[in-house]
Amino acid sequence: MNKKFLKKIIAHSEEDLKLISACCSEGKVKISEIKYLQKNKIFLIFIDRFVKETENKERVNSIIKFEYIYSSKAKNINQKNIDLTLELITIDIFKKDHNYEITLLFSNNGLITLAAEIIDVVLEDQKSKDD
Repeated sequence: MNKKFLKKIIAHSEEDLKLISACCSEGKVKISEIKYLQKNKIFLIFIDRFVKETENKERVNSIIKFEYIYSSKAKNINQKNIDLTLELITIDIFKKDHNYEITLLFSNNGLITLAAEIIDVVLEDQKSKDD
């Protein structure tokens, strides 16, 4: 019996966030599956990513949850085209005064910039594409 375990990575530092970025690069994201819950200060991305932590290149559905986000700006992304699929290239972070700027860089120069009070990001696998 080959039991699969779902991964959960919690990031509270720039180094932790680099690990989540590495796991999610080349992941596919649909515009309709990007949500900013402004009142709750939560930004969610549902991502179809490769499991890079293992040898077999299986895909898994995951959620990246950013907390304590007080603003979100998109650039070069047609948000009206909800069927558009983007490819995540990297997640960068910059310290700006006493806050953080988290930048999600997508293929075709698409960009989402999140302003955060602290680094609080969770990558959680939902299920394998094979299940």
